[in-house]
Amino acid sequence: MIPRYSRERMSSIWSPENRYRKWLDIELLACDALGKKGIIPEKSLKTIKTKADFDVSRIEEIEKTTKHDVIAFLTSVSEFVGEDSRFIHLGLTSSDILDTSLAVLLREASDLLLEGIDNLLAVLKKKALANKDTLMIGRSHGIHAEPITFGLKMALWHQEMQRNRERMARAKETISAGKISGAVGTFSFVDPDVEEYVCARLGIKPASVSSQIVQRDRHAEYFSTLAIVASSLDKFSQEIRLLQRTEVREAEEFFSPGQKGSSAMPHKRNPVLSENISGLARLMRSYALAALEDVALWHERDISHSSVERVIAPDATILLDFMLNRFTGLVDNLIVYPERMLANLHMTNGVIFSQHVLLTLIDKGITRENAYALVQKNAMKSWEEGVEFKQLLLNDREIMARLKPQDIEDVFQVGNFLKHVDFIFNRVFGKA
Repeated sequence: MIPRYSRERMSSIWSPENRYRKWLDIELLACDALGKKGIIPEKSLKTIKTKADFDVSRIEEIEKTTKHDVIAFLTSVSEFVGEDSRFIHLGLTSSDILDTSLAVLLREASDLLLEGIDNLLAVLKKKALANKDTLMIGRSHGIHAEPITFGLKMALWHQEMQRNRERMARAKETISAGKISGAVGTFSFVDPDVEEYVCARLGIKPASVSSQIVQRDRHAEYFSTLAIVASSLDKFSQEIRLLQRTEVREAEEFFSPGQKGSSAMPHKRNPVLSENISGLARLMRSYALAALEDVALWHERDISHSSVERVIAPDATILLDFMLNRFTGLVDNLIVYPERMLANLHMTNGVIFSQHVLLTLIDKGITRENAYALVQKNAMKSWEEGVEFKQLLLNDREIMARLKPQDIEDVFQVGNFLKHVDFIFNRVFGKA
């Protein structure tokens, strides 16, 4: 059973309330560290911990004047705390709060994305096992190649998503770096052990060296990872769209009762979910490009990255969360047509067995070049005239001078292509 999807779970991470709460958590942890060092009097620290709070609407009101969100936030907090608020933000700079909180928020978002990937992996495994022996034609360049099974296609997707899970886990760790090192990262007015204390309690690591900001190569890696995951979903969705074409119709998105495919044509059943995912993947790749552009900043920093991240951080994580859940449901409800797969497999009059004929002839002592020419001649005739490839081979004197009718019969067995399917599945899913 796929867990019920709630878009609000990811959206709430990026709410103003949660974002400012993270800022306050960081400020309070810094105060706590400074209190342990005797820099903040015990009484003042107790007052700060007891009274510190904020009002979102008040912050927005103050920011209209200050044009600076962190100052507006600190002003709101000071209105709750009173005189002892002078100890808050002591020796810190805005980026200490912004970058450290962004790391925490992206970690929270990563956990939901990893959960979404896990749900998709479970559905892909179920679909793969259910269709392990569901025979279909494999295609290269869009042209019939040799038989595979639909389960192998699902196993392939499963392994790609498994790699994406590993990428996502690495990206989560890469982004989990904070800084409490002051205006240009030199700890001029705050000791390094304050940074150690704050980051440890937030579950992240201090950047070993920073300027005024945590360096944006970390964020570029993170958003590039999201784009790779989205591109995999795009790839899978495109395959479903191709399989749902009327001329192919080997698989189809579930079409619910009452659903409509066209305002003009009542017969239409379109792969709208897959198309939606393919379109959204384009947007995800643009976010990765924007994050890459953020890597190069002026000197110790400028704020050209800030406006970008305010858009792409919530948008990209919310969007990929949506895409993962949408595609998971799509696969879980995907309709597979085994009979249509078999019909399509046989529509090319047996030319898909050409490689096995080639190898059999080689095994009988014919050079590869001569064998290829003999097989291709008959395969092209089968293509062009719609004649059964097998019968053409049986009528070819040159070929039958080397092969027996039983050799031909043995070649034209679909099972020859599938003898290692179990081996592949064991490698992917394990023998259990």
